[in-house]
Amino acid sequence: MTQQNHNRGPVAKERSAGAGPAIWLAGDPADLEKWLPLGAAGIVTNTVVLNQMVRKYGQIVDVAQRYLDITDKPVVMEIDGHSTEELLRVGEVFTRLSDRIILKIPCTVHGLGAFRELKSQGVETFCTTVFSLTQAAAVAQAGATHILPFCEPVKEVGGDPTQLVRECAAMFRGWEHRPYITAALVRSVDTAYRALRDGADGIIIFWNIFQEMMKHPLTETWNQTFLDEWNAMHDAGLLEGVPVEH
Repeated sequence: MTQQNHNRGPVAKERSAGAGPAIWLAGDPADLEKWLPLGAAGIVTNTVVLNQMVRKYGQIVDVAQRYLDITDKPVVMEIDGHSTEELLRVGEVFTRLSDRIILKIPCTVHGLGAFRELKSQGVETFCTTVFSLTQAAAVAQAGATHILPFCEPVKEVGGDPTQLVRECAAMFRGWEHRPYITAALVRSVDTAYRALRDGADGIIIFWNIFQEMMKHPLTETWNQTFLDEWNAMHDAGLLEGVPVEH
């Protein structure tokens, strides 16, 4: 039986309940606070967003704490560095803040060493900037908990944005402790749909895409139809004892 990576990280604990594909949110904590309680798996950062947030809120450790303060869900902090040792030292700064912090590390040779060491410590990790199946295989063997195939950048150069998601799903099928496949840089509902259809365990999106995902013209039509019927029962006095707002 195929199993996910059973380390001690917060996602493994959360996903053991079998809640379905994970929807991770990215962006400004001021925007995310409203959306996190509506089923999101947690927060994922990248250095582009973090550079914007430190200019708004101050030091990066304070930004990390701001994210932690708005949710009880996992917070994925992207870090970077020039060596395995530096990545591990930087990562420790954030993992000391909370056991809900997950480290997100770029797909590099020195990243491989960090994934291997962090796996031995039971620290959950995301591997970002994954653009090929060979990279995915290497970082999975090194111990990354989540593989992040990048989607939108591939689409921008005329490629299939979720081909790598499909390839990873096929490659990891049958692995006993396979990593999660978490589609990254998903900037449209169409790409979110494709990633989930093609076997992603989760997607990383900004809150406005989360909002757009809930829209469909037929849903709106039928929701209005059912609401009209509900209101008709209320107007006829047939919802007595039911707390109706009208």
